[in-house]
Amino acid sequence: MSLRDELKQPLGTLVRGSPQETMKELKRLIEKKKPKMLVSVGDYTSRNILEAGLPLKLAVVDNKVMRKQIEPWFPAGWRILQVENPAGMITASAWNVIGEAINLNKEAAVIVRGEEDMLTLPVIVLAPLSSLVVYGQPNEGIVIVEATEERKHWTSDFLEKMERE
Repeated sequence: MSLRDELKQPLGTLVRGSPQETMKELKRLIEKKKPKMLVSVGDYTSRNILEAGLPLKLAVVDNKVMRKQIEPWFPAGWRILQVENPAGMITASAWNVIGEAINLNKEAAVIVRGEEDMLTLPVIVLAPLSSLVVYGQPNEGIVIVEATEERKHWTSDFLEKMERE
């Protein structure tokens, strides 16, 4: 399996269903696991989490849904950080800005000029242990990744393989 194909597979637990169904399951998991931080990658998923009233700390977005531009929509009081990140890449500045946003430990949005899809990987590596990272699986639902030592290690190894390709 190529690295690109491997990335199409869910990195965590795939929760299938409508936004109402997936957010209900995410809420149940948050109550059970009490994550250190809840982080989302993707505009649609981030908005659904906020609308469900869940304790989102960081959203990584590109103001696009299915490659179509949307209006920015973050609540007042959120810290907004911006970064360039071309499609299919992970820039050093994206790593730095995500790390900065996580270290703020308050509500923040990283707005990406380019594309945020690949940034799920550095988010998993940089999020505090026992955080939950959530991203959308188009036309299926959401994927919930628990930031465990094992998952962080797998992600770091995967990123090293990508660099060598």
